Parts: sequence; C-alpha cells; structure tokens
Amino acid sequence: SAFTFTPSPSFARARSSASTLRMNAESAEVKEIKVGVIGCGRIGLVHLGAITKAPNVKPVIVSNPTVSKAEAAAKQYGVDRFSSDAMDVITDPEVDAVWICSPSQFHADQIKACAANGKHVFCEKPIATDLAETVEAINEMNEAGLKLMIGLQRRFDQNFIRVKKAIIDKEVGDTIMVKLCSRDPAPPPFEYVKGGGGIFNDMAVHDLDMTRFLVGEDPIDILSVGSCHIDKSIEVLDGSEAFDTAACILRYPNGVQAMVDVCRQSSYGYDQRAEVLGTKGMIATDNVYPNTARLFKTDFTGNADMPYDFFLQRYNEAYVTETIAFCESLVNDSPVPCTGEDGLVALIMSIAADKSAAENRWVKFNEIIDQVYCSSPTQCELLIGSDVFPEGFRPVSKPKELLVPDVDSKK
Repeated sequence: SAFTFTPSPSFARARSSASTLRMNAESAEVKEIKVGVIGCGRIGLVHLGAITKAPNVKPVIVSNPTVSKAEAAAKQYGVDRFSSDAMDVITDPEVDAVWICSPSQFHADQIKACAANGKHVFCEKPIATDLAETVEAINEMNEAGLKLMIGLQRRFDQNFIRVKKAIIDKEVGDTIMVKLCSRDPAPPPFEYVKGGGGIFNDMAVHDLDMTRFLVGEDPIDILSVGSCHIDKSIEVLDGSEAFDTAACILRYPNGVQAMVDVCRQSSYGYDQRAEVLGTKGMIATDNVYPNTARLFKTDFTGNADMPYDFFLQRYNEAYVTETIAFCESLVNDSPVPCTGEDGLVALIMSIAADKSAAENRWVKFNEIIDQVYCSSPTQCELLIGSDVFPEGFRPVSKPKELLVPDVDSKK
C-alpha cells in the first residue's frame, strides 16, 4: 500500500531483467512456479516475454479468444499449450498463477474464477470498472489466501523510482508539492474513447496513482476540470469521455498538494514527467528518448530525436520489471509490491476526479468509499442515490475497511 513502500536494492536501482530475480544459492531446492497467461495482445506478449526470462518460473499455457494469436504466442515463447478459452488456463491443474491481460470488462470474473481454483493472480488494471465488484474480487482472493498483484507499471519505472527514493531519503526535505504530466503523442480513435470510462479512468488514473505512490499517504480530496481541444468529434460523448484534456488538484495530509495534467495529444512526443518540491530542494524527471544524441546547428540545439512516441516503448522496462517482481514474490513467498488495495484506491481516485469535474466542486474521497455496502466481504453493492439504507449499513471512510486482510499481511 501507499503506507508501507520500502524499496529493496533490486527495486530501487536500474537492473537487467535477466538478473533481477536472484535466488538463494544455498537453498537446496527452489520451487518452480508454473503460470498461465490470459490474453495474447500487446500487453500479454510483453508480460509473457518477461516471464520467460524469470528464473524458476515457467509459462505452461496461454489463451486468447482468437486462438491463432494464442498459438502464435505459444510458438514464439515455447509454451506447451494454448487455448481460445480463458477457463482452460484458470482450471489447469499445473498452473500456480495466472496473468490476466484480457479486456477490462472480463477482469473481475476471471479474478473470482482464479480464487475459486486456487490460483495466484497478476491483473492488469483495472480490477473492475465497478467499485463494488472491485471489492468483491479482491476479497475473494484475500479470503482464499492467494496473492493478487495489480499492474500499475509506472511504479516500476526507474525515473519514478528514483524520485520516490529521494522522498524517502529526504534528499529534498519534506514534500511540499508533487506535479505530474501525461500527454499522449496522438489522440486515440473515437471507438476507443467511447465506452472507455472517460479521461480520468482510462488515462489520468496512472498519474493519480503516482501522486499517492510518491506522497506515501492516501489523499483527502480532489478538484478536477476537463475540456476538449483536439478531437471535437468526442464532444458528443457522455461525461468525461467528451474531454481530451484535464487537470486535477489533490490535497494530501500535512498540507501536501499534488497537481496532474493530462492531454491526449502532444506534438513533441510522449510527455511523461514528474516533479517534487521539498523544503530543501526539488527533484524532477525528463522524458525518455531512444538515444542521448544531441544536435547543434545555427538554428537548433537539442535532442537529435523526439521522445518515445508509444507507451509500450516508453514503459517496456517497467512492464518487464513489474512482471519479474511478481515472479519474485511467488518464488520467494514475499509480499507483492502493488496490492489489490492499491488497485482499489486508484479506481476510487479516478471516480472522484470524474465526479469533481461533473459537479464542478471539491470531492472528498470518502464520499466515494462510503457508497459501498457489503453484506459480506464478497457480496457488495453501490448505494448511489438511495434514500433507504440496508439494515446494519455503516459507511466506512478508508478503503482498507472494505477489505479482508490479504495473505501477505497475515504473516
């Protein structure tokens, strides 16, 4: 969670994917973890490639609705079996853990199925787009005593890790202000935006989560605004789906402020930067370029090439690092570095940002949390707009209060 981050040496410095997973050489026997991957699209292949580089972890089955993609992935990475059905991965008796890289609408049901079949899970964000279903899925894993890690890959990017280290080590003193920007090279197609949940859910959620990761506390409230400047065709869509530009201000304990701006188009490449101002100085990151070459001419001085223009290039190392971090957790039975609770809070933050922009006001995060009613840890519903509350309903103010303790916290 945000409160317990302690970077290990392997987590806090740049490292090659082949050497990140270090086993105890004196151990007589190290268990081999066998895994399956659901989804063989772009993200699924990135994770599958990383899994094959991790010592003592072996992929044994992959699935994809278009079975030819699963077959191609299996052939490329030397996986024995492939299927068109995700349940073949989840119910495979050989499989210890499942990587869920399928479309978002399938995540919650697949997590629940993994819990019922005794499988540990790595899941790309979000756990679900619905808050109640998110809580249910996390609690089913926690009640089953299984590990659940959520893919928020920016937490594993070496630039952001270095900023976090500076905060922990007080290199810039006490944190005063955090700034993050996220600007894509080009806007996505209309079909992607429609039904995607809006700019706060499908884009700004990464930056909102990063403010929490860096500050190390849960936020108090948020003020958000949005507008459309790039692709006017999306203005017919509902809510924040009609925005291609947005900004947020967040308030954290001890007066710490965070600011986030996002835009779906940047004419100069993929713009991903962070800045932290402290009482003793400032630390800031630059964009990532394909090389360090600089050009010097009479009319120009600067980088010879533009920054990376695609998120898989920009964050490829981070995707690999987070995959290997979960492998490490499985092999060593150590705590996962990005928990179900982290995924839940990221969703709460994006929902609050959306609500703030829609209602043009500051929104407290506990307003979102106290809408969830759980008659049991795995039976939850939202009480939005309800004037009649179920018998025994007591609103909670912290995400942790909605969750059963996870397997790592019980040790």
